Amino acid sequence: MISDKELEKILSVVKRLKTQANVSRPTEAELRKEAQSFATPTEFGNYNFVSSVKNRSAGLTVYVGSTEVAQSALSHRQKEIVKNLPQTLATLFSYLERAPFVYTKNSMGDNPYFACQCNLFVSVYRKEMVRLSFMVNRTLFPANDSAKAQGPDFYLVYVPEWQEKDRQILVFPEIGVTFVLGTDYYGEAKKGFLRLGMWYAKQREMLGLHAGSKIIYAKDAKTGKIKKYSMLIFGLTATGKTTHSCHDHGLNLKGEGIEIVQDDVVFLCKDGSTLGTERGFYLKTEGVSLKTQPLIYKAATSPHAVFENVSVDYRGKVYFDDDTLTGNGRGIMQRDDFGKFKSKSINTPSLAELDGMIIALITRRNTVVPIAAKLNPEQAAAFFMLGESIESSGSDPKRAGESVREVGTNPFIIGEASYEGNWFYQFLKSHQDKISCFLLNTGGIGEIIEVTEEGSKITKRKVERVAISEMAAIIRGIVRNSIKWTKSNYFNYEVPQKVESIDILRFNLANFYSPEEIQAYLNDLKAERAEYFQKFSRLNPAIINSVQ
Repeated sequence: MISDKELEKILSVVKRLKTQANVSRPTEAELRKEAQSFATPTEFGNYNFVSSVKNRSAGLTVYVGSTEVAQSALSHRQKEIVKNLPQTLATLFSYLERAPFVYTKNSMGDNPYFACQCNLFVSVYRKEMVRLSFMVNRTLFPANDSAKAQGPDFYLVYVPEWQEKDRQILVFPEIGVTFVLGTDYYGEAKKGFLRLGMWYAKQREMLGLHAGSKIIYAKDAKTGKIKKYSMLIFGLTATGKTTHSCHDHGLNLKGEGIEIVQDDVVFLCKDGSTLGTERGFYLKTEGVSLKTQPLIYKAATSPHAVFENVSVDYRGKVYFDDDTLTGNGRGIMQRDDFGKFKSKSINTPSLAELDGMIIALITRRNTVVPIAAKLNPEQAAAFFMLGESIESSGSDPKRAGESVREVGTNPFIIGEASYEGNWFYQFLKSHQDKISCFLLNTGGIGEIIEVTEEGSKITKRKVERVAISEMAAIIRGIVRNSIKWTKSNYFNYEVPQKVESIDILRFNLANFYSPEEIQAYLNDLKAERAEYFQKFSRLNPAIINSVQ
């Protein structure tokens, strides 16, 4: 907890930075030239930056403010951060008076209703940190200082040189301020601004979603007519959200096609329209391939792209699958580089202007979760709350590969998570005649993990994985209305019986497990879900009951 008076002081100190003599305001051209002098040029004509910290410091992030925004279960280190907050702020405010800073301002969103103005201050005590300002500039839009701009102002202050042992990210949602101390990872700025955007969107009766968006034109297999859908694709980092947000799914019949809209965060309105946030798409570069991801490969290898922590040799040759530096190599692509597949707007229209909306909740599991499932509104809201997947190196490399659950597949929710699930459920119920929901598993089937006496886990069987082309075929079948669905033998929803271009029987559980093993995995899964849902006392019971 922190008083309103203390919050006002923090905001005034940060606002004052704009006028201080130690803060410079480079032009976009100056920013680019200075940043690129600290980068490695690549064979594609773009540049690669290397950071000291190579993933988000999720466990060192603390929300400070009223009980409405405070985290309910803090780790020991987070409690220490809160306890030391007065001294930290006193030290920080003194440092802000004398360290050299670069100030830039950009706009999140491109609309007259909710375009948040993002003020970034980066300490360039180490001059190469100017790259952080440059990368934010490549992600967001030019500042919108028009009197008609309706969004709030956000402030993010980076001090990368802060002592490593005291690394922390302090978020003050109610005043729109974030301090990033002791890390030079770009993702803290990107997600820092988006996190605040989602919090403020909620205050305006929208729902901030960690989801990609696109427009799809598909020929209905039953009517032969071309239908226009908006599509939202949810997924944690490294599960395929960007991959399938930027994929054409092989929609090649006359009149078919896609428009790539957004890949990371959108604000969902009650009429089904969405407001986008960024012009730059943030991709995980591992596995980027011309064969399996042609649209992404073209944009990622454009001279306009920016790489971070990707392996590049002395000649500029790029090795996307080399994890010597990190398993979390990243890149920023530009929407303009998707050519004819780029939508004219980063926003999508209301349901009244569409034939429908497709919602895809991506999970990445490797045992008994089906490759695809058709969900009713209650089940879709349940899987929205469950947010089941596997931890990636982008958030916590020490836990990479572990099972994880995150509401809305969104690690950046501030406040009561049940509110998000209830809002989403009511939205689905109010438009259930025009919204179709699906669970898509981009992992696979067949894994067996045994725990040794020492507590370590050993994978005993190779997973039968779902190829990108196979998941694209499933999405193609969904929008063409050509999949034959049947009731699952193990779950209370429908699963594919036949999908064009896929041998769906390849993923039959009976190919991998005995009946006893299947039942054991199902029992474990149901028990885990039941225990997880106990955390949400305010969640509509219809949501919880739908997956029990």
